[in-house]
Amino acid sequence: MPVNTPTLEYIQELVVHQKSFFLQQHTKPIGWRLNKLQQLKKALLQHETAIYEALYLDLHKSEKEAFLTEFGIVMNELDNHLRNLKKWSRPVKVRTPLSLFPSKSRIIREPLGVALIIAPWNYPLNLMICPLIGAISAGNCAILKPSPYAAHVAKVMEQIIGTTFDKSHIALVQGHRDVNTLLLQQHFDMIFYTGSPAVGRVVMEAAAYHLAPIVLELGGKSPCIVDKGANLDLAARRIAWGKTLNAGQTCVAPDHLFVHESLKKPLVEKIIENFVAFYGEDARNSENYCRIISDKAFARLTGYLKDGKLLYGGQTDAEQRYIQPTLIEVEPEMPIMQDEVFGPILPVMTYNSLNDVIGYLNRHPKPLAFYYFGNAEKGMRRLHQRYRIAHRQQQAAFRRGRQQRHGTLPRQRELSGFQPLPLRAPLLEPLRCRPEIPTVQKVQPAQKTVLSTMEHP
Repeated sequence: MPVNTPTLEYIQELVVHQKSFFLQQHTKPIGWRLNKLQQLKKALLQHETAIYEALYLDLHKSEKEAFLTEFGIVMNELDNHLRNLKKWSRPVKVRTPLSLFPSKSRIIREPLGVALIIAPWNYPLNLMICPLIGAISAGNCAILKPSPYAAHVAKVMEQIIGTTFDKSHIALVQGHRDVNTLLLQQHFDMIFYTGSPAVGRVVMEAAAYHLAPIVLELGGKSPCIVDKGANLDLAARRIAWGKTLNAGQTCVAPDHLFVHESLKKPLVEKIIENFVAFYGEDARNSENYCRIISDKAFARLTGYLKDGKLLYGGQTDAEQRYIQPTLIEVEPEMPIMQDEVFGPILPVMTYNSLNDVIGYLNRHPKPLAFYYFGNAEKGMRRLHQRYRIAHRQQQAAFRRGRQQRHGTLPRQRELSGFQPLPLRAPLLEPLRCRPEIPTVQKVQPAQKTVLSTMEHP
């Protein structure tokens, strides 16, 4: 779908207009921000059907999955901000240090200015609009740059943004990498980028030149361990769901599986059973199974199928960009283990000692998410001690969960003692979660506008 590529002059003029609009204090009143959030909500509801159709055309997302992973999350985020913005915006009294006696101290949250939001293609609505909600709530202007790979969603969002907001406040520009380059040459007050680590480095370099604050939501190879003592039925169901949601094109999807050699056969059989239960014998005929986003991504993923031992799946259709849910037994040195898979292919490796797995993980970059099924007391303690992933909050939450279940984690969070919300932020800190309840998302209207935070009792 062709788009009109903006020129450097247009982008420069757009940034100047937004900075001028911001400096005139138009975005500062809380009532004005609430009104803009209401307008955004109304526009999204009016275009709900068009959004579902666009998501289907781009990714073959069913309406159910589109609501679960995109539209519903956005609506919940909007309602959260509409409900709490006034409270978040109030000054907060804090203790005054002795060196400043006898003054009084308050934290007053102020907007930053003009934000740049570069969105990815895998959740093109969710990961563009949720940061936008935070930017509006905090009293900022914003320029949105959707991914050209999700072209149908980008077109719908261009219409929504263009008819809902004055471009001096919120604007959307389309294009490919050359447009990203032009945008990153400008001096923004905040940059929010979601995407690959390679592009993240480029974005970070550009932000550093202007000394601009930045939020990077990047990818990573998220391991999953199934140890002795695991509930195999539960593990298989959750692994199968996590790996096939959006055809595996999810940043916190289980990237590779370590399974104790004594559990390999029964676990593989149960995962296959769940693949069939979710999508039928031929997932190609399922209305709920997504497709790969582009020919380039399809070629990369099918290349992984040449290595290793196929345990299940492997069927492909280039015309539809379809890849069957696949299990493949691999070795650590194979190409599939070097980069994030980001598709419905799950590499499987066996082990005898958990220490060997921990050693492997410690030799590689920290993952975005981490999943463990097994003995909550013994296995999790060893991971906490030898694999440095724990925060104090996490350890405390683990103790609370263990007490509730007399030695195990709560049933609804048995997937992981530190399970992140499966779709969105906190991608920067995915391990800081209570195990017994889902993570709580809150974007404060402050200088850290678009950061997601966790709350612990």
